[in-house]
Amino acid sequence: KHWNPKFKRERRLKYVKIELPDYEEIRLKDRLTLEEMRSKLKEKGIAPARPWTEKPVFISCSGGLFEPYVPPEGDGKVTMLSKEGALQRMRQLEKKGRTMLAIRKVRGFEDDFDITEFAELAQQIYIDTHKALADMNKDKLHELVTEYCYPDMVYSARLKTIKWQFLKSLEPPRVVHVRTEGMITKENVMAQITLRLHTQQTLAVYDRFGRLMYGSEAMAKDVLEYVVFEKHLANVYGTWRIHAKIIPDWMPLREPVLKTYVQYAEETPQEEEKTTEVAKEAAGAPPPTDALATI
Repeated sequence: KHWNPKFKRERRLKYVKIELPDYEEIRLKDRLTLEEMRSKLKEKGIAPARPWTEKPVFISCSGGLFEPYVPPEGDGKVTMLSKEGALQRMRQLEKKGRTMLAIRKVRGFEDDFDITEFAELAQQIYIDTHKALADMNKDKLHELVTEYCYPDMVYSARLKTIKWQFLKSLEPPRVVHVRTEGMITKENVMAQITLRLHTQQTLAVYDRFGRLMYGSEAMAKDVLEYVVFEKHLANVYGTWRIHAKIIPDWMPLREPVLKTYVQYAEETPQEEEKTTEVAKEAAGAPPPTDALATI
């Protein structure tokens, strides 16, 4: 008891209680069960922490082309004996080094990968994809086409009837470009292979009323295309799917779509003259008068 009873309140306010940590509780904290930890937090008035579950993100395809292949001008028309054909071969040899390195990386994930066998497999995927598009089999398209390419293919085919037929290959399919890239991490590798297809096809597109919009079912056309196939190599269950199509600048424009219109009946000049004469007579006639006003 203090000898001076004055200033008791002030002395009480100067005293501060310090909460010392319970080292024994901290030491035994790791040994507590979940139920004991929950009860301890409840005693202290602290809400138990909820487990934070993030939504998993799965990247099944890339958002574009890694290094787009630039097709040589006049491809499919020039011969090997011409000057343009020799220049094309020289440029292909210059870019062959990076393609071989990419093929080696693909073989690191697929031991039995072969370029010739892949070209035949890719051509069959190309044919099956266009048949599924003509039948509008969306489940089959998701198996053969990446999520990047699917909207572009399906959107243009809405409310239309497509008649497509593969006739023959004018040249064997050939791989012209191979590139690999890591997505987010180096281990998450994706591969893109550009395939050159020179084929003969028939295509006819009808609108929702059955009228021909484009092409013909009877006339065959030679088609030169550069189709990009992609595969998620890091995924054990990944498959080769169509990812994009390269359209070079020098390729001629395709034929415009045939459009149909509603033809309205036009008025003949005689009917217009009659209507104008009737309007003039109505304007020149004297106004009607009241009979009582004339008396």
